[in-house]
Amino acid sequence: MKLCVLGLGYIGLPTAVMFAKHGLQVHGVDVSEIVVKKLQNKELHIEEPGLYEMFAEVTDSGAFTVSQEPVHADAYIIAVPTPINKNKTSNLDYVRSATEMIVPYVQEGNLVVLESTSPPKTVENIMLPVLEKTGLKFGEELFVSHSPERVLPGKLFEELVSNDRIVGGINEESSNRTVELYRTFVKGEIHVTDATTAEMVKLMENTYRDVNIAFANELARIAEEVGFNVWEAIKLANCHPRVNIHMPGPGVGGHCIAVDPWFIVEAAPEQAKLTTLSRKINDETPHNIVNIVKNIVGEIAKPKVSVFGLSFKGNIDDMRESPSLEIIEDLVNIGYDVSIYDPHILSSYPNKVDTLEEAVDNSDCVVILTDHNEYKEIDYTQIKEKMSTPNIIDTRNILNKEVLQEAGFDVFLVGDKSIRNSLLAK
Repeated sequence: MKLCVLGLGYIGLPTAVMFAKHGLQVHGVDVSEIVVKKLQNKELHIEEPGLYEMFAEVTDSGAFTVSQEPVHADAYIIAVPTPINKNKTSNLDYVRSATEMIVPYVQEGNLVVLESTSPPKTVENIMLPVLEKTGLKFGEELFVSHSPERVLPGKLFEELVSNDRIVGGINEESSNRTVELYRTFVKGEIHVTDATTAEMVKLMENTYRDVNIAFANELARIAEEVGFNVWEAIKLANCHPRVNIHMPGPGVGGHCIAVDPWFIVEAAPEQAKLTTLSRKINDETPHNIVNIVKNIVGEIAKPKVSVFGLSFKGNIDDMRESPSLEIIEDLVNIGYDVSIYDPHILSSYPNKVDTLEEAVDNSDCVVILTDHNEYKEIDYTQIKEKMSTPNIIDTRNILNKEVLQEAGFDVFLVGDKSIRNSLLAK
C-alpha cells in the first residue's frame, strides 16, 4: 500500500514516519522548500524524542520519500495547520489548498483522511466540494474520513500507538477503510462515528482542558487577591475522588488548546458562552503576568528582564501560540531590556541568547514561563551574583521558594500571597 501525507509538521512527519516504519511506502509532501530540503538531507526541523532514529531508518530503506508535490497513492492523509485569524475565526486555507493539490492524483478506490483539527463540517463543506472535481462518486469510488490526532508532544510515538483513535467517515465504507489503515500500528481502540462528530470530539477534548485551565487561572487571581497559595489549595481539592482541577500558569499555548475552542465559538457563538469566557480568561493571563513584572521592576531605572522559556510547554521546541511570545512582546513594548533563554529553541529569535550567563547578566528579574527540566536544575545561587536585583517570578511552580529566599532572592509565585504582598509593598 502506498500512502501520501500532506503536511510534515509536528503531527504529519511523525505520522508518516510511523506508517513507513510499519510497512507502507510513504511519500511526504510539504509546501516549504526549506523543510523538504532539510528532510532530503536527513535533517529534522522539529524536535521529538525518537523521531530522528526512526526517520533515518525509513529514509535509508527507501520506505519514506519527500517532495513538494503529491504522487499517486492508495491513501492520502492531510495533516496541515488550521490556524485562527486575528478575529478568532478559522483559517482553512491550508486544508483547502492541500485538498486541491491531490485532486489531479486521486484515483478510483482511493481514501482521503483529514487529520488536521478542524471546525465541524470542514470535511463536508470544505473538502468534499473540492474533491467533487475528481468526478468520483463519494462512498463508492472515493472514500473520505476525518481522524483527528490526539497525541502529546514529547510522547508522540507512544501515544500514536496506544491512544484510542476516533474515525469519522462520510459513510460506513469510508470509516471501515480508515480503520484498516490506522490498524497498521494503532493498538488502542478505534471508535467509529460520522465525520462531523469526529471533528467535534477533538474540539470538545481540548475545550474541556481550556475551560479547566481558565478555572485554575481564575483561582490563581483570587489567591493573589485574597492571600493564599493556589497550588496547595488545588492539590488538596484534587484529593477529592471526583475533582481534577488543572494547574494555572502564564496562559495557554500550543496549536490545540489555545485555538480549538474558537472553532466551537465560530460554529455556535450564542450557545458557546462558557467556552468564550474561558478563552478570554486564558487570553488575558499573559497580560496579568506582565502586570506582575511591572509591579516588581517598575521603579527600577531601565530594568532588564530575563525570560526563561519560549516553548508553550516543558521540554519541547514548539512555540505555536505560546503565551511567552505575547508576554515578551508586551515587555519589549513597555521599554524593558529583555533577554530570552530557552535551550530547546535552536532557531534564532529576537532577544534570544545562547547561554544562561548572558540571559541573567545585570538582570533585575528572572521570569520563568516554561517548565523545562533545565530550569529546575539551575544553581540559582550562582546566577544571583550576576544579577543586579535578585527577583524571580515563577509562573509554573517549579522552584523551591524557601531555598531561593534563603539564598537572598525575592521570589514571587503566581497564584500565591507573595504576589499580593508585592503589590501591597508598592
